[in-house]
Amino acid sequence: MSSYKDLDIYKLAFRLCLKVHELSLNLPRFELYEQGSQVRRSSKSIKDQIAEGYGRRMYKSDFIKFLIYAQASNDECLNQIETINALYTDISGWKELISEYEMLGKKINKFIQYVENNWKSPK
Repeated sequence: MSSYKDLDIYKLAFRLCLKVHELSLNLPRFELYEQGSQVRRSSKSIKDQIAEGYGRRMYKSDFIKFLIYAQASNDECLNQIETINALYTDISGWKELISEYEMLGKKINKFIQYVENNWKSPK
């Protein structure tokens, strides 16, 4: 792999953050800068942490640290989505994102395990 863009977890995180961004714009006006802003930031943080970690892949511990940050951002994003889904049951699309972010969390976790056990720093 020659770029963070080649990582499946990055591709999925990027695709999901675009969905979150689009859906968040359908929230009630007063939520655009409250819950909407928070869920947008946490969803975008996942892909950003993966990219930054990949940039530090020369140092295995840094790579793992940023992947853990990505996992934490994923947990935050999932929590935000579950809150929105509970508050605004009439807005479609949020419920489907719950399972997609749960899957992303599992994939990030498996990738962290892979890096911990198999990663050789590029030379």
